[in-house]
Amino acid sequence: MALVALAAAVGQAFGRFSYGVLLPAIRDDLSISNTLAGLVGSANMGAYLLGTLFVAWATARYRLISVMRFGLLCATGGLLIAGLADTPLALAWGLLIAGIGGACLWIPAPVIAADALPANRRHLAVGLMGSGIGLGIMFVSLLSGSLRSSQGDAAWSTVYLIQFLVGLLLLVLTLAFVRHAQTQPGGKSGFGGFEALRRMRGWAPMILAYSTFGFMYLLILGFLTTRLEDDSGWTSQDAAVAFSLMGFAMIFGGPTFAALANRFSTRLAVALAFGLWPVFVTIVITGFQLPTLIACIGLGFLFSAIPTLMTLYVVENTTTEDYGPSFSAATLAFGVAQVLSPPIGGYLADLNGDFTFVFALAALLGVVGLVITLRLPKSM
Repeated sequence: MALVALAAAVGQAFGRFSYGVLLPAIRDDLSISNTLAGLVGSANMGAYLLGTLFVAWATARYRLISVMRFGLLCATGGLLIAGLADTPLALAWGLLIAGIGGACLWIPAPVIAADALPANRRHLAVGLMGSGIGLGIMFVSLLSGSLRSSQGDAAWSTVYLIQFLVGLLLLVLTLAFVRHAQTQPGGKSGFGGFEALRRMRGWAPMILAYSTFGFMYLLILGFLTTRLEDDSGWTSQDAAVAFSLMGFAMIFGGPTFAALANRFSTRLAVALAFGLWPVFVTIVITGFQLPTLIACIGLGFLFSAIPTLMTLYVVENTTTEDYGPSFSAATLAFGVAQVLSPPIGGYLADLNGDFTFVFALAALLGVVGLVITLRLPKSM
């Protein structure tokens, strides 16, 4: 279960979220605009979108463990390409391959981990997937802050290469030790898994809430470091500390909210998470150092909590055969929102000269998500 959580971190924390940590360095080292930087980030999100279509097809034909292994291979290879890149186009290719790997990793990982524990503790396994991602983000943030202080903006390439080495180690360990008992699937899932998804109760508000989160979280995670450095006057080291605190909090956010969902209901837990979101984002907008650091801890909890709860909802309300295609379909909608978010955020920042409106939009979407999640079925 621990290896699955760490493998998920390679696809998510390394292959996707580390770009937000490294964005100021990448932008300045490659001399590109915020809009172009957002488009480069969208290569990863677009690939994640395509990856979900592949996973919906693959999980209806191949075992979940096979799909996860393929995803870890792609994510690790993408990190190597990104580390060797010297142009925005080359970097985009690396992020694209890592994005496909991230989808193939993340979708099967929670149920593989959940099946390693008794039924009454499955929520804990799903929560620990977010913990792995939190550890990865904290590692990347600390590594980035340390290397940028000594190597300058060019250090982003070294960070990607170190992530590749970690991914390679986990690939070897996963192939050697991770197993999953599952019969050969043969069910019908429909295009993108939507036929399977529609068999899940509450699928419509679930997919809308997940899509809302997909758009709003990247406005924060993708531009937090840049916002703090450019608009609030923070040093790169201080911004790295904020990101590290957020990653540290992610370690605990998934298990904490999964426990709340187990005690009360997934519906109430995810509604609470969406309700807290605009509070923390508004504090970050002020830029005051201590309150912002505290708010980053809160956001870290929510970054881990909301996708964990969305995943837990699908695990609770689908069969093993329907899980892969159903979660792929939900992630497809989530992926569309992710593709749109970075370029829109970058464009709004260039248009307004700062990231205030970008963060205000993210706060507003938290309220939208709260309204949607209250429409999930009450009995979970």
